[in-house]
Amino acid sequence: MRPALNFRTIVTVVLIAALVLLPLYTGLSGNRFLLTLFTRIVIMALAAVSLNLMLGYGGMMSFGHAAYLGIGGYAVGILAHEGVLNGFVQWPVALAASALFALVIGALSLRTRGVYFIMITLAFAQMTYYTFAGLARYGGDDGLTIYKRSQFVAPIDLSNKTQFYYICLALLFGAIYLVWRLTNSRFGMAIQGARSNDIRMRAIGFPTYRYRLVCFVIAGTLCGLAGALLANQNDFVSPSIMYWTRSGDLIIMVVLGGMATPFGPVIGAVALLVLEEALSGITEYWQIILGPLLLLVVLFARGGIDGLLARADSKVRS
Repeated sequence: MRPALNFRTIVTVVLIAALVLLPLYTGLSGNRFLLTLFTRIVIMALAAVSLNLMLGYGGMMSFGHAAYLGIGGYAVGILAHEGVLNGFVQWPVALAASALFALVIGALSLRTRGVYFIMITLAFAQMTYYTFAGLARYGGDDGLTIYKRSQFVAPIDLSNKTQFYYICLALLFGAIYLVWRLTNSRFGMAIQGARSNDIRMRAIGFPTYRYRLVCFVIAGTLCGLAGALLANQNDFVSPSIMYWTRSGDLIIMVVLGGMATPFGPVIGAVALLVLEEALSGITEYWQIILGPLLLLVVLFARGGIDGLLARADSKVRS
């Protein structure tokens, strides 16, 4: 007998509906800040989805994933600074630069395991951070102002906040669908098998290094796309978006929402950033409240919020 109630499905449907209908609510209420906040949330959710591909499904714990946010953002910012405003040039360059950087880092770091892998990805991210912080022509540590957003053919206008929000949302859903298709393909099964037992997978003939490298590059490319969107939303890019603490934020989103689940990173991004915004409006010491809350989730909600919903489903079925 099928369960009368499926909390996971209900929460996912409600979340999707809320994200789709949000501009309608902000238009009627006049609360434009909410649209700006959720545009940022959608972009960060896209970055978290990309990390989930390599962390949740591939078991690759990277503390340098935010570097691709910076690379994608600076690709847009530098081209805009040099007078190249065409989005059909800016965005492919952002994706290509992120993919190339991921290829180099992945080719080196994937030859290691455990803490060594974490430290190599962190080291490369910090090298990238200090490199861009030293580019005086492009603002250095102060960052780079983008005076015009990426230009596309009419009727696409990124200066229109509602239209930009829906573009970001469409790209988020596209990334979720891509990750879902990848992880349910032969490629995805090989990646998950390598996460569980890499030695056995190699013993039966799977070139796991190449599979993991491709996964690493795809994740970096998707995060570079999020960086390009973030630069357009903020009209500004700075080295701070690729600092290692931002990678920590992305990891928290994935763990909080639920690793190796299609919508877990989206749930985690919404929960973390909404909670952060709400607490920061109450007290300037909001981290003191947020820290213990996250600790409780990690200790008692195995599988994150998605895991809690799954256990609620099992109780209903029983």
